[in-house]
Amino acid sequence: MNQEPKQYIVMRKDLNMRKGKMVAQGAHAVMKIVLMNLDTPAYKEWLDSRFKKICVGVKSEEELLAIYAKAEELGLPCAMTNDLGLTEFDGVETKTCCAIGPAYPDDFQGIMDDLKLL
Repeated sequence: MNQEPKQYIVMRKDLNMRKGKMVAQGAHAVMKIVLMNLDTPAYKEWLDSRFKKICVGVKSEEELLAIYAKAEELGLPCAMTNDLGLTEFDGVETKTCCAIGPAYPDDFQGIMDDLKLL
């Protein structure tokens, strides 16, 4: 089994965000998690390899929160993006996505198994 570290970006599909908005929201989550985990072995190996990212979608805020909670429970690096609603979502702060990892593939067992690629 390939044990190269990878990172997941988990995006809410129910919000029907514009593509540019989705990219920006994912980038916010990735930057937040990277800056918080500069000293982890998986991060250092990830930087020296292919920066592998996998973008998956969820159907609701509840599903996003459940995946985030599982990742936290397992001690995986994770970061949530909360959009302030200035350009979309009618001024309502909205949880749009999260990033999880970088971590090793075995660390994600049971979290990402049922999610489909964006």
